[in-house]
Amino acid sequence: MNPEMMEALQALATDRGIPVDALFAALADALETAYKRTPGAHEYSWVTIDPDTMEIRVLAQDLDEEGEPVGGEFDVTPDGFGRIAAQTARQVMTQRIREAERDMKYEEYAGREGDIVTGMIQQTDARYTLLDLGRVEALLPQAEQVPYERPEANTRLKAYIVEVRKTAKGPQIVVSRTHPGLIKRLFELEVPEIADGVVEIKACAREPGHRTKISVASNDPNVDPVGACVGARGARVRMVVNELRGEKIDIVPFSEDPVDFVMKALSPAKVKDVLIDEESGTATVIVPDYQLSLAIGKEGQNARLAARMTGWRVDIKSETQVAEEAAYADVDWAEGEWIVDEETGEQVWRPAEGGPAVSADQWVEASAESAEASGDAPVGDAPVGDAPVEDAPVEDAPVEDAPDRND
Repeated sequence: MNPEMMEALQALATDRGIPVDALFAALADALETAYKRTPGAHEYSWVTIDPDTMEIRVLAQDLDEEGEPVGGEFDVTPDGFGRIAAQTARQVMTQRIREAERDMKYEEYAGREGDIVTGMIQQTDARYTLLDLGRVEALLPQAEQVPYERPEANTRLKAYIVEVRKTAKGPQIVVSRTHPGLIKRLFELEVPEIADGVVEIKACAREPGHRTKISVASNDPNVDPVGACVGARGARVRMVVNELRGEKIDIVPFSEDPVDFVMKALSPAKVKDVLIDEESGTATVIVPDYQLSLAIGKEGQNARLAARMTGWRVDIKSETQVAEEAAYADVDWAEGEWIVDEETGEQVWRPAEGGPAVSADQWVEASAESAEASGDAPVGDAPVGDAPVEDAPVEDAPVEDAPDRND
């Protein structure tokens, strides 16, 4: 092989980003395949290429009756082998180069699940969006896209790698815009303290496109974790919000104390007290009446995200609700009478020992809670024997005889 071939291989290796050794191996395999297709080729043979002189030789060994090589190797290079095998070698070489490129692309992204990538939006339809990452494409399925977020062609987008698959056509990279890990990676890009490990994101709960809560802690007592994530005048968190197309982000300090952590997780609502029941995994949160709607959030979003982030079932009650429940707990609901409420005209149950009058449904619920608190058996159904019942007058009601068919 002439020096020009060596230069061509080196240029090809540089252009395709493939090691020269890999090309040598691919070329040797290609020439071996070409040789074995020639008439009279030895069954056990191989091709060697001298990397300095680019001399090509075909070596072989004889096989015994059991198919094992015997004797020494000998040169069986055909005359004009380079010309004869050129076309076949070129085809196999092209295939091997493609395989090498696919393998290199896969190796580049294999094991990168959990990383963040930036790509250019190529096309989008009802099933998925394609992102151009440079040498490869990433697949953004519809299920991994944020609702109401409309990707525009030729715009840059950051996404989170959830899976890297090896296929016959090369690596298939599946990315997401809804994964909570995207939040963590975006903050790592914007907050040096997180990238350096000084500040740590302990937990994250997200409803893509609407709101996210993260809890952060500092490994350095001199560093405020929340302030580090927010940045000067909110510059750092604003960059993350812009990348998420306006998704709201709540940043709260992490706490090992579950009571304190639940209180902070319900921010911006002000919490008066938290009662932890470790057996049931429930955190009963008591808030002032005017903070109830804020603590629960729109359609329960604030409470839902706080529960996901803390790992506790969050039950939010106002101070008035707690006071009413306490009042009901001290009442003997088994004794009392049914009366008619003068304002509403509805029948309500009035306990004999005093206490708030309640409807039948409220009576059943309150008596059950009282029995549960005292350890007694449930009272049962609401007593209705003393309830005033108005019978419908039937004696004086006009009765019309059925018409006679003979008339």
